[in-house]
Amino acid sequence: MVHAMVPFPAPTIPDAIALVAVPVLAAAAFRDVAVRRIPNALVVAIAVLGVSRQAAAGMGMLALSFIVASVVLLAAVMLWRRGVLGGGDVKLLAATAVLVPPAAVPHLLLATAIAGGLLAVSHLVLRRRRGLPAPIPAGAIGRVLRCEAWRIGRGAPLPYGVAIAAGAFFVLIRTGV
Repeated sequence: MVHAMVPFPAPTIPDAIALVAVPVLAAAAFRDVAVRRIPNALVVAIAVLGVSRQAAAGMGMLALSFIVASVVLLAAVMLWRRGVLGGGDVKLLAATAVLVPPAAVPHLLLATAIAGGLLAVSHLVLRRRRGLPAPIPAGAIGRVLRCEAWRIGRGAPLPYGVAIAAGAFFVLIRTGV
């Protein structure tokens, strides 16, 4: 019996760029947990990757992406002014709006909101339990986890960069990366 090989579609340049963006998003999320700061260099890297990805998809996509990301930025700035989001979160959300296809930005916002809700519930549960479950590993990750346990116990703000990165991961996977 001869089995026909089903060819996988060849990866495109926008797909390759999105794959490069994944570890950058992960680094932004980790830094947000570790020090509650998202470095501008990571945000700029995501934005540059987004511009490159949209340019590879066609100039019409780049222009539309800028318009959509500008609307997201304005809305996020209003949330920042009300104390709902941090400044790094605003910049990261706008950069991820450039990274994903413009038609997928509503999905990005919804996935980010759902991830943020799950993050909030986990923080509430951990606060009730008085911190993270033991044992916490040694080393840098252990230090970050112990610091996060301390923050959770004191009701510190959520590292919303984690939710933004999770929303972006979901949309990138959903759109074919």
